[in-house]
Amino acid sequence: MPALCRDCLTPFETGPRCPACAGRRVMAHPELFELSIAHMDCDAFYASVEKRDDPSLRDKPVIVGGGRRGVVSTACYIARIRGVRSAMPMFKALALCPDAVVVKGRMERYVAISREIRAMMEELTPAVEPLSLDEAFLDLTGTERLHSAPPAVVLARLVRRMETELGLTGSIGLSHNKFLAKVASDLDKPRGFAVIGRAETDDFLRDQPVGLIWGVGAAGQAALGRAGIRTFSDLLRWDRKDLGARFGTMGDRLWHLARGQDARRVSARTPIKSISHETTFHEDTAAPDLLDGHLWRLAEKVSDRAKARDLAGRVVVLKLKRSDHGLITRRHALGDATQLADILHAQAAEMLRGALDKGPFRLIGVGLSELCAAEDADRTADLLDPSAARRAGAERASDAIRARFGKDAIVKGRALR
Repeated sequence: MPALCRDCLTPFETGPRCPACAGRRVMAHPELFELSIAHMDCDAFYASVEKRDDPSLRDKPVIVGGGRRGVVSTACYIARIRGVRSAMPMFKALALCPDAVVVKGRMERYVAISREIRAMMEELTPAVEPLSLDEAFLDLTGTERLHSAPPAVVLARLVRRMETELGLTGSIGLSHNKFLAKVASDLDKPRGFAVIGRAETDDFLRDQPVGLIWGVGAAGQAALGRAGIRTFSDLLRWDRKDLGARFGTMGDRLWHLARGQDARRVSARTPIKSISHETTFHEDTAAPDLLDGHLWRLAEKVSDRAKARDLAGRVVVLKLKRSDHGLITRRHALGDATQLADILHAQAAEMLRGALDKGPFRLIGVGLSELCAAEDADRTADLLDPSAARRAGAERASDAIRARFGKDAIVKGRALR
């Protein structure tokens, strides 16, 4: 059976130890050197970056997130052993792990490191499809001749390089399609490398819960459960037409995934649909000045991300969450696409004024959707606001100064509220 030492990257016939370095981190599988669709997922990415940058955190449970009113962005594996999970309310996470070190997220830092990892992946194949900052699909089909090694070896080389050059670890899932590659990457975390081959697909899936399917959360599982579908075996008993009639387009997707079929290609050009940022308060508030300060800071963050990607948007979105967790969403379509923080803030502030009577609020967010190329943005001046062009010019000048001297070189007064 083909085998690979993940320490020294030596391929050999299967065995408990590597014949070259005597290492035990051996990956063996009958189809190991035949498969080429992979999913790479960094291990507890945000928390791992914080531990790498601050070695004193190395052996401590670390949670990246907001205050007691916020939610967990990422938890290291020490905290996860205690039951802490992403998206868990902070108060619940701290009840499970009271000795955790809570670190405020540093998105700019994570983005910068994500770009370094992305560059490493793009050296291996142009077919890299990012899902988020810390995970991506890779299609290494046809690259064996280029790298003088099969995809499995190239992927093992990638995660070893991440460890040695960046001090971060990742887990690899390797299979014959995207669905199974993503499933495989979760089987052996952290520092994992798991394979799901063609020959074993049916046997592997048969008794798995439907929650294994990406996108089928608690609500989806409940809906399927009401139809008597809890495992892949249950799905296999349904006719394709019946699944479609009961669950629409999702039913057809379930029929294919139940059989391990996924025809989606790894696409490096998957479009970004929206850009957004939000913040959760320590205490509920309806104070207009305080909310406006948060609104400006969020608009700046959305604007910065849009400018960094050369994107603009035609719809401004305001998101508010009340103290009872009721969600309020407002949208405003612009006459001209924008990437300017000034315009984002002005439109979001107007929507906020119309919703203040529904407060107090525990969360506020700003977003930009219906994205387009930046070259199609901010072309026409606002005839009802003669100073709009002057403010736009001032914002561009501020961007240039911050790019040269740092993001805190210029801070607007409203951002200090």
